[in-house]
Amino acid sequence: MAAPLEPLDLAGPPAHVPGPGEPGAKAIQGRSLAEIAWTRLKRDRWALGGGIVIALFVVIAIVSVFLKNAGILDVSTYNTGLIDHNTDNPLGFFGGISWTHPFGVDPQYGRDMLSRVLVGSEYSLLIAFTATLISVVIGVVMGVIAGYFGGWVDIVINWLMNVFLAFPLLLFAIALTGVVQGTNSAFGLSGDALHIVVLVFVIGFFNWPYIGRIIRGQTLSLREREFIDAARSLGARGFYVLWHELLPNLVGPVLVYSTLLIPTNILFEAALDFLGVGLKLPTPSWGAMLADAVTNQYYSVDPEYILVPGLAIFISVMAFNLLGDGLRDALDPRSH
Repeated sequence: MAAPLEPLDLAGPPAHVPGPGEPGAKAIQGRSLAEIAWTRLKRDRWALGGGIVIALFVVIAIVSVFLKNAGILDVSTYNTGLIDHNTDNPLGFFGGISWTHPFGVDPQYGRDMLSRVLVGSEYSLLIAFTATLISVVIGVVMGVIAGYFGGWVDIVINWLMNVFLAFPLLLFAIALTGVVQGTNSAFGLSGDALHIVVLVFVIGFFNWPYIGRIIRGQTLSLREREFIDAARSLGARGFYVLWHELLPNLVGPVLVYSTLLIPTNILFEAALDFLGVGLKLPTPSWGAMLADAVTNQYYSVDPEYILVPGLAIFISVMAFNLLGDGLRDALDPRSH
């Protein structure tokens, strides 16, 4: 029996693909870790949405400073014509909402709530960002030194972290800020500037052990890697290795935990204001406005007065948490 005929190859031989180094070959371009992380982050719509909201809050806080100085945002002028003098409640629908006052006015005084919430973002973000910066700087420095050098240095810094973690921070904050508020001036400062500095110090200085322990654990893992041994074998000394080898590889964890620490500080500052030991009215603080609504029971007749600052806190904290979760997933190669 004759063998079957093979089909004719009408397509011809396969096209030659230029290999590396041959004419016409495309260069292989690598991507940096930042480019890879950004590619991952772009896929997370919730994280991007949180970042947009955060950017909006930051822009609002910066712009509100100039608008307040220019007199466009008026947070102190009373407008009693918008208040029912028998009940001290705003006239009109849902706290006096109108085209002129889209968020209504506050009870008893008739001040524009939109202006007060916008200016309140300035204080909340300023305190939260500054306190976070202090915590991150101290925590990173102490964590890297403890994790890299080890020995008695690690023991001392660990003992110091345990002392700070066991410290009753809330009670200390209430006591210290209460004492400062009883004085007109201290440390060359007075008024809101004094209270802001005290809040930043209390929140920032006593929160560094949380990020310090995380950075210490990361440093303990990194110091055993091959690139650290290679740097040592080339004669690199301790602080050169810390600055040029360890710290660049800790940018990811520092960025993630900083983003997650900011909303915690926003809540802590609002809680101190709510307890009456932070910024106080007439300073437009989100926590102080909530405290005023609860103390004077305005929430029962004017729910808008508690909803507006409450939503401002909720939205800002949620946005930072979403961005922090997205950054953690984007910078963690084990999650993909």
